[in-house]
Amino acid sequence: MPADFDAGGEAARWHYHPGRAVASNPLFSWPPEPRAVVKWYAAYWLALSTTTVTVILSVAIWFALLPALGEMQTFAPGWMVRVWLANLLPMLICAGGLHMWLYHWRAQDKRTKYDPRDLARDNGIFTFRNQVADNVFWSLASGVTQWTIAQWLVFWAMANGWAPSFLFPENPVWFVLMFPLLVIWSSFHFYWVHRLLHVPALYKIAHALHHRNVNVGPWSGISMHPVEHFLFYTNFLIHLVVPSHPIHVLFHGYMQSVHPVFSHSGFDQLVVRERERAKMGDFFHQLHHRYFECNYGTVEMPWDRWFGSFHDGSEQATAETRARKKQMYT
Repeated sequence: MPADFDAGGEAARWHYHPGRAVASNPLFSWPPEPRAVVKWYAAYWLALSTTTVTVILSVAIWFALLPALGEMQTFAPGWMVRVWLANLLPMLICAGGLHMWLYHWRAQDKRTKYDPRDLARDNGIFTFRNQVADNVFWSLASGVTQWTIAQWLVFWAMANGWAPSFLFPENPVWFVLMFPLLVIWSSFHFYWVHRLLHVPALYKIAHALHHRNVNVGPWSGISMHPVEHFLFYTNFLIHLVVPSHPIHVLFHGYMQSVHPVFSHSGFDQLVVRERERAKMGDFFHQLHHRYFECNYGTVEMPWDRWFGSFHDGSEQATAETRARKKQMYT
């Protein structure tokens, strides 16, 4: 990250701008920065973060709510409804709770909010003419539904021996390593599916629904067209090839679908009692929602740097992104 970073006129376009270049994973920096790498991964895996929350949630849900894998050999309403509830309840609690705090109670007003506008009402762009109702409908009716169907198929395949699976005592090292591997795989899959969705024809058919949300909120995270959800959740196919535990399947779903609740919150920090308590939003992805043809991936992996679509939050990057968008759509 350049020490002399200057956002230029870009900062004035936002109600809140972090005032620094968008951070990238220092693991890929040259020359190597060991301290920065340790600090980066400690923030993701050794502190309270959306990553560690999803790990804890996966373990808790597996033992508290879901049956043993052997009970999933046939498609039966009992275990299938429990998987659906395992996905629905965290979405309602996380997205619903965060929305109440930020937008209904306005508990931190607009402190650290990227876009100063309120979420849209009486706007014909959105289903039901209401941004929140639109987002809730598509997140639950299509998002949670397709996410759950994908997991039903994986659990059923595991239970019948058609997908490789293992128990924790059999390979505790691989059990732990599978978590960061899924983060890398999901980042890779998301980048290329996301770029595909920005091909003008497919964008118009499907991805435009998600991009109604320029000013995003917690329910915007997986508010997508059914075609996009189908493509998005094909990344569960990895579990048909790479040995995993059912907890990994749960983690994979929460990482893809609950994490976006926070990254789409519209706020950079969670403020409680006038103090910034936790990192919440994702300016990297907020730039994508504002300028569209940039930052298709995630900050965990430098796909956008490597493939020429990175926006670091500077005025120069905005000019480059606009030129790329003009070239794509003319």
